[in-house]
Amino acid sequence: MGVYPDWIVAEVRKSKSGLRGAPARDTAGDLAGARLHTVCDSALCPNKGKCFAEGEATFLLLGDICTRACAFCAVSKKKPLAPDPGEPARVGELARRWALNYVVFTSPTRDDLPDGGASHFAATLAALKKSAPGVKTEPLIPDFGGDGVALRTVLDAGPDVLGHNLETVPSLYAVRKGADYRRSLEFLSDAKKYRPASLVKTGFMLGLGETDAELEAALRDAVSAGCDLVTLGQYLAPSKGHFEVKRYYTPMEFEAWQRRAVELGFRAALAGPLVRSSYRAGRLYSQAVPYFSARG
Repeated sequence: MGVYPDWIVAEVRKSKSGLRGAPARDTAGDLAGARLHTVCDSALCPNKGKCFAEGEATFLLLGDICTRACAFCAVSKKKPLAPDPGEPARVGELARRWALNYVVFTSPTRDDLPDGGASHFAATLAALKKSAPGVKTEPLIPDFGGDGVALRTVLDAGPDVLGHNLETVPSLYAVRKGADYRRSLEFLSDAKKYRPASLVKTGFMLGLGETDAELEAALRDAVSAGCDLVTLGQYLAPSKGHFEVKRYYTPMEFEAWQRRAVELGFRAALAGPLVRSSYRAGRLYSQAVPYFSARG
């Protein structure tokens, strides 16, 4: 399914138009100056233009190279570099300069590191609290190989939201090299039990070949695990060499799934063709925590 439907083409064009303006160029310049990676660039996010034009980005810690090779992902796969100890402070400083009130940051999977990078996430949380007091934080973490100590390292640093994506239904987990559906579910459940004060968030890609029944079952699993927030977006293959899109969901279908997710028990849900894990994350948080007013 190499031809995008009209509604996706229109949204991507609209987002890309934002890259031509001065605000997006300023955002890119600030990131380059701070020597920071973003998932917006590394994962070829279709919302990059829209977010950069609004002075927002999702920080990608620990470099832009992954130690796994998931069939759906655009992030580079080769030998990664050692962690940069100065990176957390630079994230905190840029969040302060941009006057952000909500920050999402993630990383490639780093199976080469003893703790999977958990201590780096914790250091970034500490740096954000120091440089931008009051900022709400959402680390989107890999599975750390199922290491509970690593998970608790991140949670002990006090994130407002802990994100970990299930990505797809159990029958399609072969696309997630090195991952395990039940392990990820347990990760989410353990996070909620260990730190109930943090909201727990997960996300799904649609269009990999899942059935409606499978998707609803996975959403129920996530709610049972303690997830508060969920995102659902259309899978778009980064290249012909990646896993093929099996189905394009219409905007109306996404709206229906967003409503269904809330009916199933999520405190808030966001679904749409170009919705990604960190897209409008502050606004989604504000739906679950009404007193919070998101900038983006």
